[in-house]
Amino acid sequence: MLWNIDLTLVDVTRVTRAAYAEAFRTVTGRPLVQLPQMAGRSESEIFFDALALNGVDVSAVGPSEQLLAPFGSELATALAARRDQLRSNGQAMPGAHEALAAVAKLDGVVQTVLTGTSKPNALLKLRTFGLESFFDFGIGGYGSESYPKGALVRVARLRAAEKYQVTLGEHACVYFADSVRDVAAATMGGAASAAVATGRSTTAELRAAGADAVLADLSDADLVAAEACRLTSPRP
Repeated sequence: MLWNIDLTLVDVTRVTRAAYAEAFRTVTGRPLVQLPQMAGRSESEIFFDALALNGVDVSAVGPSEQLLAPFGSELATALAARRDQLRSNGQAMPGAHEALAAVAKLDGVVQTVLTGTSKPNALLKLRTFGLESFFDFGIGGYGSESYPKGALVRVARLRAAEKYQVTLGEHACVYFADSVRDVAAATMGGAASAAVATGRSTTAELRAAGADAVLADLSDADLVAAEACRLTSPRP
């Protein structure tokens, strides 16, 4: 089972935006006046769009690709410095802990993350709300990796197959996430999509995008586990 983090399992949007602004200014010397759309996107995609939206002359500060690693490092530092704010100004999404616990009880299930955020930031966000124990982070996919999100789904599948010495068939993986971009990534990566309407996308938009299941939220842990079973069951 693959899980998105932001607005699927936790909401730390306000604090993340502040950390982005600090890291952006540190690396570029310019204020972050306009932040790009973040839903379903990686940190690298957001950063490159932010350069354009905020009128950064990359010829003056260096090639944009060379700025990405320093930005990622500064973002991790800025977010870690706001650990207390993550807890006080953020929250685990309703039912997140119970849903993860219910899925963990299913036979043969391993849970990991498939997220647009970097691995250090993913760990920090989940640890802040006591959710980290449910995941094998070694087989996950992270926004700091140079893969489109759909390809990252396949990378995570390969990592899981190699580590656990199993063959992952057509219906072996489910991606729980909250945006239409994530639904598309699941399709591209060969996973079923269980869309949760706790982000910017509505239930209608998620259904129209082709999600295999759409949940209003994670508050019904039994329903989450049932959908995980249904989506990984052999189909006629």
